[in-house]
Amino acid sequence: MFKRSFKSIHFLTGLWLLSASTALLSCTSQAEQGQAGQMPPQETDFIEMTSGSAPVQTSYPGSIEGSVNVDVKAQVNGYLEAIYVKEGDYVQKGQSLFKIKGEVFNEQVNNSSAGLESALAAEANAALEVEKLRPLVEGKVVSDMQLKTAQASYEAAKAQVAQAKAMLGSSKINADFALIKAPVSGYIGRIPNRVGNLVTPADAMPLTTLSEINNVFVYFSMSEADFIGFKKAGPAKDQVVELIMADGSTYTHKGKLESASGNLDRTTGSMSMKAVFPNPDKILRSGGSGRIVIHQTLDKVMTLPMASVKDIQDRLFVYKLGDSSKVAMVPIEVAGTSGNNYLVKAGLQQGDKVALNRIDVLYEGTPVAAKMVPADSLSK
Repeated sequence: MFKRSFKSIHFLTGLWLLSASTALLSCTSQAEQGQAGQMPPQETDFIEMTSGSAPVQTSYPGSIEGSVNVDVKAQVNGYLEAIYVKEGDYVQKGQSLFKIKGEVFNEQVNNSSAGLESALAAEANAALEVEKLRPLVEGKVVSDMQLKTAQASYEAAKAQVAQAKAMLGSSKINADFALIKAPVSGYIGRIPNRVGNLVTPADAMPLTTLSEINNVFVYFSMSEADFIGFKKAGPAKDQVVELIMADGSTYTHKGKLESASGNLDRTTGSMSMKAVFPNPDKILRSGGSGRIVIHQTLDKVMTLPMASVKDIQDRLFVYKLGDSSKVAMVPIEVAGTSGNNYLVKAGLQQGDKVALNRIDVLYEGTPVAAKMVPADSLSK
């Protein structure tokens, strides 16, 4: 009986301790909630959204080409007899580049010359026949029909002479084609053939490529939207165009922007453009690459410092000051960047106040002690 009473007392004591602990935890939780509800406002800097002008730069990958690029090809069939230049040489217009064995073409010239002499002799013989028959017809010794036949033969002989002259001229042109000269001044590209190779006009690969690079073209494409914005910004001569070279450095000389096509590409929806750069030091070479940077100033746009924007799963949010000095997290859309600022496309309006700092500790409904910061002070 004593044991049974001891167990009852022990059970009641444990039950009392559990009830006391539960009550204590409940009081602690209520106290914490009370303290959280009475958390002092966070001192936060805010900026008021206004519309103004902002410098913007956009870049596009581009390919570099010489102002003149010419594929040098053989115009007659033959074996390469001589190469007068080396890859990378600068040549002047009219300078000899290659020579094709010309014995065949020289023989064609000789054959055409012989054909011309034969045609001239036949023409002279036909002329003599006409002169012989004319007095005989006048004396009525022979019929007029014989004279007309002789005159027709003479006209045919004259046509043969003209044809022979044309064949001789064609043979001489082919013989001249055996010596290949530079059609323009420029730098020699790769020379894939060697002496002794058979070359033909149908070869897919040219004998070499000539590039004039005193001025170079950098071709690139921009979207239809960018092109419309570019045209609205003003004349091309007012645009500042720079080139970022392959090593990451900025090219010394500024460029001039031009349209490379009058129409949009239906398949890609883009407009082909080109920038023209002077190349006095010959640093830029045909076949190279770089990035075109276009600087513009946009009017009537709202800018927002990047540091005040929170990126959550590729979506951008800001904390906007609402009623009762509390913040609301709102999503925004941006149209681009300007330095360290975003260009706001949607989500905010003029007059909205956006938090500049403490964005890592703010949350929806956080009370704040707002301190307005002048927009012009951010650029200092």
